[in-house]
Amino acid sequence: MTKRTLFALLGALALALSVAACGEDDEEGNGGGGGGGGGSELSGNIRIDGSSTVAPLSEPAGEQFNGEHPDVRVTVGTSGTGGGFEKFCAGETDISDASRQIEPDEEKLCEAKGIEWTEITVANDALSVVVNPENPVTCMTVEQLKSVWEPKSKVSSWSDVEGLEQDFDTELELYGPGTDSGTFDYFTEAINGEEGASRTDYNNVGEDDNATVTGVTGSEGGMGYFGYSFFRENQDTLKALEIDGGDGCVAPTPETAQDGSYKPLGRQLYIYPSAEALRKPAVREFVTFYIENSDALAEQAGFIPLTEEQKQESLDKIEQLSGGAGS
Repeated sequence: MTKRTLFALLGALALALSVAACGEDDEEGNGGGGGGGGGSELSGNIRIDGSSTVAPLSEPAGEQFNGEHPDVRVTVGTSGTGGGFEKFCAGETDISDASRQIEPDEEKLCEAKGIEWTEITVANDALSVVVNPENPVTCMTVEQLKSVWEPKSKVSSWSDVEGLEQDFDTELELYGPGTDSGTFDYFTEAINGEEGASRTDYNNVGEDDNATVTGVTGSEGGMGYFGYSFFRENQDTLKALEIDGGDGCVAPTPETAQDGSYKPLGRQLYIYPSAEALRKPAVREFVTFYIENSDALAEQAGFIPLTEEQKQESLDKIEQLSGGAGS
């Protein structure tokens, strides 16, 4: 073998080792995630289920993330907040969408299955009580709403509601979500004083908030409730009542939700990623992307954006849990 041949072989070997080392460095960088992707080659499936209220945020977040990372597939189901937590605590999903906070019995279920999680706020909401535009009533107190929605309520007409400033002798027709809905849980606790406590003789629309829109729009005495995004989307055909939580009538708006004056129906919306999922680069990058783009996502979906303080807190939680911290 000539010296020239030997040097050529040694040179080729060195080049091969150099390329292999670069490849290893790239794989480590992809695995590390963090900071919005920056051209890293992410792949895998991200499974989300839960609140139909939060889905209009999670779905576009997944679509936009997929646009930047074509090998990552994000699926979003809408089995309700309660149904979503059942799947999440069984290890069937990576992230649970929720329009209320996780409950003690759900925490125990997750703990029994070894599921660690964190609660991340993704937007604010002003749960809206909507009526037909022909309805002259503009404001209701919490007590008046309770008289309509509490268990075994006998209120069947608007004229049965005591203390209304406007006369409206029209039959009530009520529309509301099912018992798996986080909106149902939140509303019943805020208005009736106990989660899940509600009259049962109403039009149960399950997770189909559009059915509430159709029902209330088509009934002069109709009333329903859902997230602010559905009211905003249908404000040309519905009227949102102002709510008197003790300090006067306040309308559901982005400003009143953020400053806390729209009470008791101002609320936060959440995603719950598991610790195991957040240790996967694709999931960690997706959740970070979700929060970093939350202003645009909230605006697009008709929700109320996070404050800067809320946004930073959410990013801090992602970093903490993806590093191995528990809930």
